[in-house]
Amino acid sequence: MTRVDLSLKRNGHKKAVAFYTLGCKVNQYETEVMAELFKKAGYEVVDFDEKADVYVINTCTVTNRSDMKSRQEIRKARKKNPDALVVAVGCYVQVSPEEAFSLPEVDIAIGTKNKDKIVELVEEFTQKNQKLSVVNNIMTQKEYEEFGVTAYTERTRAYIKIQDGCNQYCTYCIIPYARGPVRSRDPKKVLDEVKRFADSGYKEIVLTGIHIASYGKDLKNIGLLDIIKMIHEIDGIKRIRLSSIEPTFLTEEFVKEIANLPKMCRHYHVSLQSGCDETLKRMGRRYTTKEYKSVIDRLREYIKDVAITTDVMVGFPGETEEEFLKTYKFVEEICFSKMHVFKYSRRKGTRAYNFPNQVVNHIKEDRSKKLIELSNRCEYKFMESFIGKTLEVLFEQPVKNMEGYVEGLTDNYLSIAVKGDIKLLRNEIFPVKIKEIKDNFLIGEIEGI
Repeated sequence: MTRVDLSLKRNGHKKAVAFYTLGCKVNQYETEVMAELFKKAGYEVVDFDEKADVYVINTCTVTNRSDMKSRQEIRKARKKNPDALVVAVGCYVQVSPEEAFSLPEVDIAIGTKNKDKIVELVEEFTQKNQKLSVVNNIMTQKEYEEFGVTAYTERTRAYIKIQDGCNQYCTYCIIPYARGPVRSRDPKKVLDEVKRFADSGYKEIVLTGIHIASYGKDLKNIGLLDIIKMIHEIDGIKRIRLSSIEPTFLTEEFVKEIANLPKMCRHYHVSLQSGCDETLKRMGRRYTTKEYKSVIDRLREYIKDVAITTDVMVGFPGETEEEFLKTYKFVEEICFSKMHVFKYSRRKGTRAYNFPNQVVNHIKEDRSKKLIELSNRCEYKFMESFIGKTLEVLFEQPVKNMEGYVEGLTDNYLSIAVKGDIKLLRNEIFPVKIKEIKDNFLIGEIEGI
């Protein structure tokens, strides 16, 4: 198939590149980096729905559905412009390199390493007009691949990737095989990136990674708490948020320390997966429900009005009705401010794939609905507790379907909407008196202006 000439157009128009990102915050961060690399090379970044010269699909492989969605978006890209160059990158490519490379729509396949070379690979393709596959053995990767952002264009919160890889090997999870072992980013590089964002006016940063609790395990004399404290000293940054953290890391010492750091957001996403000890053991999780509950109690003891969100999986192999009821009662007792409920997806390459007593889909669906309903009730209860209170809100964007309203986020992860002008409010923090709940927002009025 003949591809478009990717040299700069004679009429002065830039080459166009479009991105589609599946999966986690790490993927979103890495897409930002790749977009920046293309911009520096003279490309214009356009929306994925537009006609582009290059389409980059940053794939996910956490479930079979993620693989399927990745393939769908690759095919969509080719349909948008049959002459475009289509690049598949990321976790799906890393775990299933031959399958990804064999897709007729794919011109270049890049695994979870070498994303920093994406522009050079695109240029190489245009010269040779020959399919390229760049997938290394990620399991032997020992060093963090430096891959940073210098500027975000659309968000008021900046995501900063501080580590990659995971050594946990939960029985249901393919991600350690897609991302390799734990590698931590050089603290100086982390701090330099935070300073650049602070200088650009960003007020909130979100520390992200595949398993951020492991930060520093491969370095000397530094851990997650240390890098948080270093970031806390940087002028201009008002908020530090953690994307997700393992419960075993939230020791009393750690929680006491972060409770005394005023810039730390009062929001912790503490992954649970199951509220039943028998299920947790089969999953390969490294805590019991009793230990998990003590962590939640600790957070609530030391941090006033803390928001605690979590992930819960239903239908893991061998999950009986009795085990599910244990999970239901456990999460009902904790009453998270929000739960991400998802159904177990059988994943080749994981130990759980061959476990006996796989749960049928309609039972998974029924259990999922019950937990989502419970999550909605707990979320409403948490929101309701703030009516009449004043909260600090970082404003971000206009509210869709609520004309004249602007939305923002509190440090404890509540979505707030007020009447106002986005030009005046965007990327500013104001105190807001909460009046009511409407359409999943807390509605309030800005105080003092």
